[in-house]
Amino acid sequence: MTIRVAATGVGHWHSLYDAKYLNIFDDIPDTELVGIQDTQMSVAEHRSAAIGKGTPVFTDYRKMIDDTKPDFVLALGRHDEMAETARYLVENDIPFMMEKPMGLNSDQVGEVAELAASRNSFAAVPFTQRYLPWTQQARELLNTGNLGTVSHLYFRNNRPTSDRYLAWDSEWMFDPAMGGGCLRNLGIHGIDLFLHLTGEDVEVIGAQSSNRVHGRAVEDYVTVMLRTPSGILGTIESGNTFPQDGTDGEWKISGSKVLLAAKDGKIRRVTADADETSEGAPHQHLSITAVEQILAAWRAGEKPPASVVDCYRANKVVDAAFDLIRSR
Repeated sequence: MTIRVAATGVGHWHSLYDAKYLNIFDDIPDTELVGIQDTQMSVAEHRSAAIGKGTPVFTDYRKMIDDTKPDFVLALGRHDEMAETARYLVENDIPFMMEKPMGLNSDQVGEVAELAASRNSFAAVPFTQRYLPWTQQARELLNTGNLGTVSHLYFRNNRPTSDRYLAWDSEWMFDPAMGGGCLRNLGIHGIDLFLHLTGEDVEVIGAQSSNRVHGRAVEDYVTVMLRTPSGILGTIESGNTFPQDGTDGEWKISGSKVLLAAKDGKIRRVTADADETSEGAPHQHLSITAVEQILAAWRAGEKPPASVVDCYRANKVVDAAFDLIRSR
């Protein structure tokens, strides 16, 4: 069966850049893009032309859905518009995947989560970092007990200048009222990994932010310190200060038996008896894997690999970090 897919809010850069979701859905077998929407017609037309198949364009996602009757929706859009779109999709029983953060704060995302639970909706979030080879190895070590007593996790994701959003029709990322900034966009990945791997709730015990590099209204570097009830510590760093195209990234989990770290495409596993390095690059773009896993779960009638509830939990931590930053 061909899955008819409609895309909302394609002014979000992940439509054609970084994740490149429109390209992914265009390339996956048995999927067809039947509609592309953005409030700016010029942006919707640009995205459609880039795909090159004459996909119909709309400025109103409700009209697009009424006209095209999609089986599945790729939901993007400005962060301050996401929760309203998500509620509409849930209320109309349309399965979808939506980029994080799904809203401006945890209250908005929590309302969507409650509604989705009440209607047993399929509402997925592509938390792509869960598909890193490092994450898979960490999960195996934790499940088998071979990591030992967990001490701490560390996550750093420092991406290039936020000026790239200008070229990608997403200048709203410079406006905190629209949900811009690196913590809710990038840092949320590290927070989700911490929650995913520890399986515990967390307390934010420290947070700081800076806009020193770019001087914009939104932060360009953030550090958040976490602690679970059992005493596992976490440090999350995210930013937009990397001076060229690429990423300064590092992932680390440390236990009493193993330290597992990933950096520069390599995975390092250190035990009392060995210090081994292996390839750590994923076999394909993480966004492709996320979409494949999400569609597979939906086709099988299963729950999403990562859901709106997971996004809600991560947003609660982001909110707590911002509260601490503002209190200083």
